[in-house]
Amino acid sequence: MQGGFVRQELFYLLKNEKDVHFAFGSVQKDGVKKATQGMHSSKFCLNIAGDTPSSNRLFDAIASHCVPVIISDDIELPYEDVLDYSQFCVFVRTRDALKEKFLMNLIKSIKKEEWTRMWQKLKEVENFYEFQYPSKEGDAVQMIWQAVARRVPAIRLKLHKSRRFSSPLVRSERGMRSIPSPSNFW
Repeated sequence: MQGGFVRQELFYLLKNEKDVHFAFGSVQKDGVKKATQGMHSSKFCLNIAGDTPSSNRLFDAIASHCVPVIISDDIELPYEDVLDYSQFCVFVRTRDALKEKFLMNLIKSIKKEEWTRMWQKLKEVENFYEFQYPSKEGDAVQMIWQAVARRVPAIRLKLHKSRRFSSPLVRSERGMRSIPSPSNFW
């Protein structure tokens, strides 16, 4: 499902709910400012997977110490190979989020102690999402470079595997050619 459709459906499901502030962060008419103020005063922030992977919603929620409620079936999150997002986020399948009262019942079922634990974890990880110049230990720039470094071995392995049967030593235009054995082989 497309993010725009899901956002629209959730708006209609939640617009009349008490204590729900639904703001669209458009650039026009102070929309971004209002959305940011809403996040800072909220305990939970919806993070509806969009049509592009470049949304700021998750980063804004974390910086606002607003527990993200991630509505997606297959979102890829930054640094997920080292961070356990279930420690500070709530995950909801799209089809469940679109059920009447599902989100409200889920959020209301989260006890104050659980929310406080998630909120404290948000404060612990927030620096991983902050970009600074110059970069500092544990900031977003460092985390990105570490993520790249962790992926390089897997990329190298995949590259080497892809070359297995394309080596000129193994193939020739007429099929297999003989490969000379080292003199001490036999």
